[in-house]
Order: sequence, then structure tokens, then C-alpha cells
Amino acid sequence: MLRPIGDHILVRPLSAEDVTKAGIILPDSAKEKPQEGAVLAVGTGKYIDGKLVSFADMGIKVGDVVMFTKYGPTEVKIDGEDLYILDSNDILGTVEKKK
Repeated sequence: MLRPIGDHILVRPLSAEDVTKAGIILPDSAKEKPQEGAVLAVGTGKYIDGKLVSFADMGIKVGDVVMFTKYGPTEVKIDGEDLYILDSNDILGTVEKKK
């Protein structure tokens, strides 16, 4: 497993929708890149005003689902699996499930 360094995060993208809300089946070429993913690993954190702020202090931990910018991720293949490496600035927020 890859362990990110600094302010980087390793994410498993959630699959893009195969069917629109109207019921139209989308081919792979028409699907947009996923903008949500499950956090697999985090780096040490980000320096803000000369102080190291951990991802835990930013509210991001392994297992969270995060939303990120469309063009932010760097795609990598690890053990045959497509994963994303994100910079902390590319994270828009965490996704909370409705209860």
C-alpha cells in the first residue's frame, strides 16, 4: 500500500453512475470522473502559518468519504486498482450519510 507524504491523501474513487436519474444507461465514454472517494491513507498533514496541522485536526480520517475537485486527482494504479492521490487543497469536504 502506498503511504502518502505531507499534505497528500490516497483515495479509492467511488464508481460513477451507470444510469441517469431518467433511466438512461451511460457508456463508459460518457461517464464523468468520480468526484467522491473513500480515504485509504493520509499524509502527516499541512503546514499552516508555520504549524503542522494533522488531517485529524482538519476533520479527515481514514474511512471517510470525501468530495474533491474534478481536475485535482493524480491517477495511480496500485496492485491493479485505480486510485487517486489528492493534495489537501483539492478536498472540498467530507460526505456524511443521511440518517
